[in-house]
Amino acid sequence: MKIKQVFLSTVVAISAAMPLALLPGPLHAQAHTQAQVTPRIEGFNVDEVRRLVPGVELNFGIYGTPGGLATLHIAGATRNLALVEVEAGQYEGSYTINSRDKIAARSPVTANLRVGNQVASAVLNESLQVGVGAHSAKFVPGPQPKIERFNVAPTSDLSGGNELPFTVFGTPGGKVDLAIAGARGKVLLPEVNSGEYAGTYTIKRRDRITSNSVVTANLRVGERVTSATLGKALQSAAAPAPVRIAAICTTCGTVEAVNLIEVKGEGGYLGAIGGGVVGALLGSQIGDGNGRTAAQIAGALGGVYAGRAIEANVRKSNHYEVLVRLQNGSAQTVVFAADPGYKVGDKVKISDGVIARNP
Repeated sequence: MKIKQVFLSTVVAISAAMPLALLPGPLHAQAHTQAQVTPRIEGFNVDEVRRLVPGVELNFGIYGTPGGLATLHIAGATRNLALVEVEAGQYEGSYTINSRDKIAARSPVTANLRVGNQVASAVLNESLQVGVGAHSAKFVPGPQPKIERFNVAPTSDLSGGNELPFTVFGTPGGKVDLAIAGARGKVLLPEVNSGEYAGTYTIKRRDRITSNSVVTANLRVGERVTSATLGKALQSAAAPAPVRIAAICTTCGTVEAVNLIEVKGEGGYLGAIGGGVVGALLGSQIGDGNGRTAAQIAGALGGVYAGRAIEANVRKSNHYEVLVRLQNGSAQTVVFAADPGYKVGDKVKISDGVIARNP
């Protein structure tokens, strides 16, 4: 066991002493890859407090390259603050003011993010105390920086995890930061090309960003600064909902009319014979001689007609016809022997000649 420990210690010591180029293949590749990572600080913020007195906590947060080591130095503080990576690329920490600190509202705060052998730095441009405001830039005579264009690629969803890519075009050689209403802190845009500053803000779950949130860009060149407000919505317009054409129900319709139909009956030979006999008997009671005979004949003829009419009246019938106008424009009539109870305007369906209510 001792021999193994000595051997391992010797290997570690030799490896530490060897130049990077002489390290074994995998170790050299890993170190080389780590050395190539250029850290970036994309956002830096503080929760402003009402009073800077002992016991008060200052909560800081930065976000940028993941997997690094983030530290803060507060001018006037007796110690530095190490931040914890709570999520990939998001570092947070709290500094409790003590009685020996000399921290002021506008004390500069510097963040350092180390990844491998490289370090990125950023200075907080917000004050530590509520109501004091951001650090103001001094006016220096000479040409002022200009922001020529300020753009964003809108997202369809402003919930946590979605991204907002911003681009600012203006005077080269400066530093650009953004303030988004509804989000804490500032978004830092590095200069990717001469005069072109670009960066992406990943929406946090705690953000309250809306489509019309005001976004302000600040371009600093030396001691000079200029600002511009984004004139574009952060959320893309929702695609119009597809128009749905309701399918026509070929059996559905509306009651258009309810008619009572009377069908007259027809008298048969029984009614005619019966009526003729009765008419002849009545006619025999009228007149004498030949006149009685004429009366009998007239009575018989009149009885025939009367008998037929009575029989026809007895045989007449009534029924109801319901006229339904279907959705396709056609009409159907359904016959009922008795009052069906439907009214004009009722919604119904017809299936195989049978009508039913359609709720």
